[in-house]
Amino acid sequence: MTAFWRAAPVVFLLLWSGGYGFAKLGLEYAEPMTLLALRYSLAVAVLLPLALMMRPHWPKGAGHWTAVAVTGFLIQGVYFGLAYLAMKQGMNAGTTAIIMALQPALVATLAPLIGGKRGGRLLWLGLGIGFCGVLLAVVSEGSLGPSPLGAALLAVGALVGITGATLFEKAHGRKTDPVAGGLVQYAVGFTLIAPVAIATESLTVDWQPGLIVALAWLVLGNSLISISLYIAMIARGDVTRISALMYLVPPLAMAMAWVLLGEQLQPLALVGLALSAIGVYIVTRQTK
Repeated sequence: MTAFWRAAPVVFLLLWSGGYGFAKLGLEYAEPMTLLALRYSLAVAVLLPLALMMRPHWPKGAGHWTAVAVTGFLIQGVYFGLAYLAMKQGMNAGTTAIIMALQPALVATLAPLIGGKRGGRLLWLGLGIGFCGVLLAVVSEGSLGPSPLGAALLAVGALVGITGATLFEKAHGRKTDPVAGGLVQYAVGFTLIAPVAIATESLTVDWQPGLIVALAWLVLGNSLISISLYIAMIARGDVTRISALMYLVPPLAMAMAWVLLGEQLQPLALVGLALSAIGVYIVTRQTK
């Protein structure tokens, strides 16, 4: 098991980073809420027979069931829903990942609310540098697409969702079987997203090979493996250190988006990424 937990961060980073590029690829063939509803329904279709065969430990008590559902709402509804909408409005996959790289800083700042240590002036210096870096990245020419303000607000909302889920998952302290928890969370996500898709989108899906490849990565890599690893690592370790893995996501996401989509990042965005990395590094060092 020791080797498994050592490999877990690497596997998580590779699968999670690829999710931005493959989501942007999938959005070429389906509208955002339709794509998410497809993703969640396929995840449930995979997990349901697994649950019947494996008979996992289900959440115990109303509080545990509620906690799993709330985490599902924050990750599957708020985080993924708003991030997909931001990319649909033109935001690059790499830029979306840069904004999400602020999560470690936010988690480190808010961790004292759930019993973590409180940092000093260097913590706030790191936060300031990180925010300046992200601001520089997202205003660089062409990095936000045709709707910069709307896309940025949606991406910030997604950041709040994943940060809230991280803190909430650590605060309630309940360990959930990944098969049982995933099934509940994706059922919650589908219940939330499907009506929105029906009400606001045409539900048109262009079944091209690119969409099938994107869905395979998003369902198997993101939905079934990386999120389960992320929640399991939070349950096992320090919430700030685990969330700091997100600092490594942007360069990987940009590299994958370059391969998949041919996205080019402006020099100012690279400077912004460097500043964000410095800021996040300071924050995480101050909250060890």
